[in-house]
Amino acid sequence: MTPERLARDLDWNLLKTFSVIAKSKSITDAANTLRLRQPSVSASLKRLEDRLGKKLIERSPGTFRLTKAGELLEREIIEIHGTILRFETLLRDAEDEIRGHVRIAMASYVECPLFDKALSLFHQNHPNATLSIEISASRHAIENLMARRASIGVCLVKERSPKLNYKRLFREHFGLFCGPEHSLFGKENLMPQDLAGHSSVSFVTDQMGDALRQVALMRAQANLDDRVVGTSANLEEVRRMIIAGLGIGPLPIHVAQRDADNGVLWRLPPYTSPPAIDVYVVENPKAQLNRAEIAFRDIIHDLIDTTPIEERIYV
Repeated sequence: MTPERLARDLDWNLLKTFSVIAKSKSITDAANTLRLRQPSVSASLKRLEDRLGKKLIERSPGTFRLTKAGELLEREIIEIHGTILRFETLLRDAEDEIRGHVRIAMASYVECPLFDKALSLFHQNHPNATLSIEISASRHAIENLMARRASIGVCLVKERSPKLNYKRLFREHFGLFCGPEHSLFGKENLMPQDLAGHSSVSFVTDQMGDALRQVALMRAQANLDDRVVGTSANLEEVRRMIIAGLGIGPLPIHVAQRDADNGVLWRLPPYTSPPAIDVYVVENPKAQLNRAEIAFRDIIHDLIDTTPIEERIYV
């Protein structure tokens, strides 16, 4: 079957049914979600496989998995669904004055004056446009961009996807800190070996193979206890655990400075060559942006391009 004929003849309801099956990982559960009988769902899957000429799901007693073709199709359906969801916004935005909505998927506690300036300029220039900022782990921000549920992402990056565009927003440096309840709080002239064996808290991405690899190396070199007492994807919660005395933990130095000045956090070694972590503006080039999203993207790009990187490095 030619691609043109497939596009013309394919029943889009079959794609919706397959998407629910793939997410449910069960024909029975998919039938319950769709409020259909199980034989009808099975028949829809069979018709789609016949139409495409590909096996999409391998099923046997105790086994349910997508084939390579099934995995590829599921990814494409997610992108198609994201585009369809945006139709109303795009049509509503087809007027002279920019009134669209910008959805920003952001890692927790991104403290960056340049980004704040972008928000300010956007609102000044387009007061009838709206924004929403959703805070989540960086990997969830990337997932939302891939599915076109977000206009733009501001997050850490584990590894770059060829399907997304990346632009470094700023670089921050991490240090180790403890709270007032900790035995090392307030002590001067500490050496790295003084941290050995102490309990720690950290981020869920603080792993050797994840976005905060350099921070994981710093913790390992400090010989902290292997058992991490508490973790969170949210910077504020890691900060809370450190202040509460659960253990030593990493924080961006420029973010923690106010708490250090106020006597609720204490900086620990190493004091030199702190690990550097880059935060990126991430976009999906396949996303059909509304005019508000394009305007915000252009503002943040212009600020990044006209601000030297030296002014976007925080220690």
